[in-house]
Amino acid sequence: MKPPSTVALLIESSRGYGRGLLRGIARFARTLPNWTLLHEERGLGDDAPEWLTSRRCDGIIARIETEGLLRTIRRLRLPTVDLRALHEAPGIPMITVDQRRTALMGADHLLERGFAQIAFCGLGGVDYSQQRRDHFIDYLRRKGRRALVYEGSAIPGASDTTQREARAAQYEGELCAWLKDLPKPVGIMACNDIRGRQVLSACRAAGLKVPDDVAVVGVDNDEVLCELAEPPLSSVMPATDRIGYEAAALLDRMMSGKPPPARPLFIPPLAVVTRRSTDVLAVADREVAAALRFIREHASDAINVEDVLDHLARSQDCSLVSRSTLDRRFGQLLGRSPKDEILRVRVARVRQLLLETDHTLAEIARLTGMEHPEYLSVLFRAQTGEMPGAFRKRMGQRVSGGAPAV
Repeated sequence: MKPPSTVALLIESSRGYGRGLLRGIARFARTLPNWTLLHEERGLGDDAPEWLTSRRCDGIIARIETEGLLRTIRRLRLPTVDLRALHEAPGIPMITVDQRRTALMGADHLLERGFAQIAFCGLGGVDYSQQRRDHFIDYLRRKGRRALVYEGSAIPGASDTTQREARAAQYEGELCAWLKDLPKPVGIMACNDIRGRQVLSACRAAGLKVPDDVAVVGVDNDEVLCELAEPPLSSVMPATDRIGYEAAALLDRMMSGKPPPARPLFIPPLAVVTRRSTDVLAVADREVAAALRFIREHASDAINVEDVLDHLARSQDCSLVSRSTLDRRFGQLLGRSPKDEILRVRVARVRQLLLETDHTLAEIARLTGMEHPEYLSVLFRAQTGEMPGAFRKRMGQRVSGGAPAV
């Protein structure tokens, strides 16, 4: 039996990202009988609480935002795991979201909706925004696209991330002018949900329709912020629960005397949670738009390309097209065929069910229009590179009772 361990949690509870980390840490702590967690309400930019230097602690899990907090932690010489990844500190390992995968997921979400014009709205001087921006630009460049970028004027007197995020709202007029000048329709990835809500507010002020003129996707999937937005904000969902769990497991090993890893651990995001801010198909081609809408509504009904063509033939708003014509127009506009789109939407639904439910693989196959779970496994591996069970386990999902569902 290990001796009792007291762990200080210096993680903000003021935003959804921090609360997700805390849930993952709590989930790990419940697997051990000897962990005591110390935590109080705090914001991202807060310095060390007074009790940190007066109470006995065996380890720390922190989001190290300020130099002052970093200095205090270093003086304590306790095993520490950092979940902010802003400061490089020898001996303090870092675990954080994979910024590259986050940017690619947001870009793909907009590309899949057919936007020819795509932009990024960031925050100047904020590390995570700059990282996501660079990956976003590079990814689109490799696809032969150019990303339009706005980060705003320098914000005087803003010394930390929280202040930059909050004070950026004071420059709504500048943001409105940028939005008005963008070619329409345009899909925008905001660097996080806070910035995404600012973009939506500026769209209202500028008289722009969301998502018809401007579609917006944020990052962090802070459910409170996203649902309070008008319209509700789509967002990339980071695997915060898994990050918190991995951090707690790593700290437990370090408190047992094992050395910290030499490299940061980057955890990929889970998915894009689609809300009304991107609920649109920005495709001018009437037949392709109708086909895409039909596929997204019926991909789980075991449809095939012939069903799509039959739907178009019955539609009063569409011209009669052949399969070869539809294939060609899909390829020109989206870079994939109607069959590829059916499989892509079907696998996306499988991913969602693996992440959000406790359904068995057989149940998921039935719900997504596949007769046999074996076929689902083959298709899922071909599309994602891993088996459904491995995906669910990697993402930290479990069925009731703790056993894997697949």
